[in-house]
Amino acid sequence: MQDTPITADAIVIGAGVIGCDVAYELARHGRSVIVVDRGPGAGHGSTSASSACIRFNYSTFTAVAVSWEAKQRWIGWEEYLEGTDDGQLARFVQTGALCLESPGQQRSKVLGFFDRAGVPYEEWDAETLAARLPAIDPGRFWPPKRVTDDAFWDDAGGSLTAYWTPDGGFVDDPVFAAHNLMTAAVRKGARFRFRSAVTSVLRDDQRVLGVAIADGTRILAPLVVNVSGPHSGVVNGMAGVLDEFAITTRPMRQEVHHLTAPDGWNHEVPGPMVADLDLGTYFRGAPAGGLVVGGAEPECDELQWLDDADTYAPTVSKAVYEAQAYRAARRLPDLSVPNRPSGVVGVYDVSDDWVPIYDRTSLDGYYVAIGTSGNQFKNAPVVGQLINALVEAAEAGKDHDADPVSMTLPLTGLTIDLGDYSRRRHVDPDKSSFSVFG
Repeated sequence: MQDTPITADAIVIGAGVIGCDVAYELARHGRSVIVVDRGPGAGHGSTSASSACIRFNYSTFTAVAVSWEAKQRWIGWEEYLEGTDDGQLARFVQTGALCLESPGQQRSKVLGFFDRAGVPYEEWDAETLAARLPAIDPGRFWPPKRVTDDAFWDDAGGSLTAYWTPDGGFVDDPVFAAHNLMTAAVRKGARFRFRSAVTSVLRDDQRVLGVAIADGTRILAPLVVNVSGPHSGVVNGMAGVLDEFAITTRPMRQEVHHLTAPDGWNHEVPGPMVADLDLGTYFRGAPAGGLVVGGAEPECDELQWLDDADTYAPTVSKAVYEAQAYRAARRLPDLSVPNRPSGVVGVYDVSDDWVPIYDRTSLDGYYVAIGTSGNQFKNAPVVGQLINALVEAAEAGKDHDADPVSMTLPLTGLTIDLGDYSRRRHVDPDKSSFSVFG
């Protein structure tokens, strides 16, 4: 135990890709920053299970604008980081992204957001879809069904249309992307302490004072940002702020599976990202002929909520593997599904409406960037800027709850309302897909 506390201007709890970006932005705006994380290194939690897809189809303009801004950051990754990571960097691979139609998507609203934000897109009818991506079966299978349901194997009932965004793609190594951000933050003076679980949040009646970590060390700072992923609810409980949240977060076990892409899907670059709510899945190509497949939380599937983010089966299951792989195989008829599953298991931090919470709290100096898992990896290079803008406004006396902070994004010039990420918002069916697509 260390008797003399360590001091800093800000503490960031969590060194995933978003926590590392928050640390980078706070540090490059002149604050001394300490990052604490219970894991062994940057990006070893939820980030390590990310499919790292870059897409722009969200249910609100703010979310579309943030994702479009973030894509510009991924293109100019080295410029944003002001350097490399021992001569290397994670790489954005532009493949294009396809969104297949399904009921409840509010497609015209999303495309209206694209028009407003300047996101290029094309609308494809069934014939265009078949011509442009002949490896895809354009059949309509709605609604999604369990693979154990005989109806899962029924013939298609018509053909789908879709929209195509040529700027979509993926980041080739999500863990290394987090490491890149950590390295950039360290260049700005940030310090990282790994294998350092937070055991208490220190506070008085009005303001946060810092944190204590498992080895007994106290770290004192007037700012604390909770970016602890699936442990965010536990940390908020330590801070005594849970009761004020209208939107809550919970840990959820998730699986992402790896297969070999069928012939004709990966050419010079891996095949595109495909959002397929018609079948309840998504997939994208990967380097060396791979295919990454994940689930889209269809109503027919039971979600794996966890009471404890540290207690879960760490290996992929045959049932989830078959559900995801066979759904992908209905869309890609030439896809082979091996008997033995291969993939990764992670724990996501999921809010009630699958929209993140980027906000201050009633405890002065205590901020949150939580509920991000599943659909915010792509936005990491912007989230730090959002949190920094919020911190600067709130610490200067602005009442963000009564008069939400707005921010003009520097690369696209789009103005967003940070109130859309409020902890006090109420669930709105028109502002989320209630799935990983947000």
